[in-house]
Amino acid sequence: MKILARLGLIAGALLILGACATVDRYGAARDVHALLVSIRDDDRATFEAHVDRPALERQIEARLVAETRRRAGQDQGLNALGALLAQPLAQMASDALIQPRVFRAVAASYGYTPDKPIPGPLAIGGALRAVGKDQVCATRRKDGPCLLVFTRQDGVWRLSGFEGEISELRGGAR
Repeated sequence: MKILARLGLIAGALLILGACATVDRYGAARDVHALLVSIRDDDRATFEAHVDRPALERQIEARLVAETRRRAGQDQGLNALGALLAQPLAQMASDALIQPRVFRAVAASYGYTPDKPIPGPLAIGGALRAVGKDQVCATRRKDGPCLLVFTRQDGVWRLSGFEGEISELRGGAR
């Protein structure tokens, strides 16, 4: 009888943990939906409220440094120059790329055009995967790689990472 009670307790704990992950995904889905609507409607205030611009800038900077190291190899001078220029270049890239119109162009390249309805929070929640405490990611396929990362900050889920290729954003930066 004790074994059944323990198994029941373990099963209950697993259900509670699973429900927490589900709540995070579907809680995040409401804010992701709001971000998608802001992109479609070019609502800059709502867009900025749902984007962690400093986190995205840090990610762009880290990618620039890594690419410089990859290309420069052992050349310490080029690596130093890349590290020196990465932050201002990341700031400029952020200003140009982290815009509703850029994300609208990326969405269009995936087939999400303004004439199509934006999926509701329930559908979006099904496409999100918990990846850490207060973090979820969006994937194209359920078992696919993360493309967009959202982090909960002060009760709001904000876009905090882009795992796709930066070249995907360039098309909308015109």
